[in-house]
Amino acid sequence: MTNAAQSEWFAIAQLLRSQGRRGELLAEPLTDLDVFHDGREVFLVSSGEPTASTPARLLEAHFFPTGRNAGRIVLKLSGSESITDAEALEGQHLFIPASSLPALEEGTWFVRDLIGSTLFDRGNAAGTIVDIQFPVGSDGRRLEDAPSLLEVETAPDTETVLIPLVLAWIESVDAEARAVRMNLPDGLLATEA
Repeated sequence: MTNAAQSEWFAIAQLLRSQGRRGELLAEPLTDLDVFHDGREVFLVSSGEPTASTPARLLEAHFFPTGRNAGRIVLKLSGSESITDAEALEGQHLFIPASSLPALEEGTWFVRDLIGSTLFDRGNAAGTIVDIQFPVGSDGRRLEDAPSLLEVETAPDTETVLIPLVLAWIESVDAEARAVRMNLPDGLLATEA
């Protein structure tokens, strides 16, 4: 599963800080899709999404560091040749056109296809998926083997309920109909009578 709002643009990373002397940047990947390719056109924005006038940059090089920055990515973008250049880009988001996304593997979905969908438990509407949470360890890095959590609003103005996105519980996901059908274990979704 990967994260992005439904639009013609897809956020792939958030630039964190300068990393190196030649304009490299440490970034937090916002997707686990294979989208980081040297020579790819990317678009940077501080807030919102790119527009038709947003200039393209090239992803000149990238690598995945080890050690304390494991799970992040180091990017070298065109136009960023020094520490000062890189510092000017800190905090920006890196986008690609949604039309260039690779096909998803079976049993995976875009976050944008789940948020706003109705969650059905054994055929009964249980609530609306308002967010997806990704479990993290004590070091703040995402736990790859832990299931994502659907944040479900069961009624307006109530606290949300977290439901693990366990593949064995999923009956179907229909992105067009905005419906996620699951067979949840008894008692997992506490409802009042």
